[in-house]
Amino acid sequence: MPAVQRSEFYLALNQVATERGVDVSVVLDTVKNAILAAYRKDHPEIEAEEYLVTLNQNTGEARVMHGETDVTPPGFGRIAAQTAKQVILQKVREKEKEAILDDYKLRIGTIINGMILRFAGPNIIVDIGKTEAVMPPNEQIPNEKYHINQRLAIHLVEIRQGPKGEEVVVSRASNGLLEGLFKREVPEIAQGSVVIKAIAREAGMRSKIAVESTQSGIDPVGSCVGQKGVRVQAIIQEFGGLEKIDIIQWQDDMKHYIAAALAPAKDVTVRLDEDTKIAHVIVPTDELSLVIGKDGQNVRLASRLAGYRIEVEGKEDPSMREESSDEEEQE
Repeated sequence: MPAVQRSEFYLALNQVATERGVDVSVVLDTVKNAILAAYRKDHPEIEAEEYLVTLNQNTGEARVMHGETDVTPPGFGRIAAQTAKQVILQKVREKEKEAILDDYKLRIGTIINGMILRFAGPNIIVDIGKTEAVMPPNEQIPNEKYHINQRLAIHLVEIRQGPKGEEVVVSRASNGLLEGLFKREVPEIAQGSVVIKAIAREAGMRSKIAVESTQSGIDPVGSCVGQKGVRVQAIIQEFGGLEKIDIIQWQDDMKHYIAAALAPAKDVTVRLDEDTKIAHVIVPTDELSLVIGKDGQNVRLASRLAGYRIEVEGKEDPSMREESSDEEEQE
């Protein structure tokens, strides 16, 4: 084998070992197997178990042995050197991918910026900087339009085993994206003086988010809305104006909390059954459609936000609601 090839092999092997953290013996074994496979291409009749390859890790010189007999064909050194180079480069690429994935594993649960590269069946492939990520159909917003080169904020959901190894999964439909956007737009949330207690989301349609202040003098809802609504509007615009966002102040008093969660409806009376986790809600008949919302969406989101099944009843006579409130106070 020419000296220059030995030098390239030696440098490449040691680069893998020192810079990429790949065990030299593992790489050498892989190279030996690849060289033997290359030899078998020209000798398909042999039994591979009876042959082995010796490989000098300093020079890269490879010999094919059958028992104690050297059966290395003339000129095989060049094929062995090319094979070794390909294997080592592959190991380098694998290690680089592993390092990139390790970096993204530390960022699971955060939001990152991405750009749509292409469509792979129902999946969307997104460029996230150092690698590509997949956004499956269930992580896409149903009524959102996607196109090539579109830039988006996305939630890094997980790294999972895919058909071609580990892959990064990102989302536009997750609660985590909404939470991350609020952290980005609202300094009080980023600093921890306002905390997000619960999120109920129907992506691309409507979301409800409950917030609480951890410091006196800070209005959690006002902090999230921003002056003239600038903060929440920035988040709504991230969804192209498709998704409405209700911001509700968290309350320990579950009756008042559920009533607030049913906004924009007002004049709501709530009774709780703690055993069954059912909230019985009474509202004026003219408020009934507001409480329920289009296709039941408002009451459904409020139910998920509070963790109670909400049953709504309309009442015509205001005195009946006042009577119910008096009975609650007596209880």
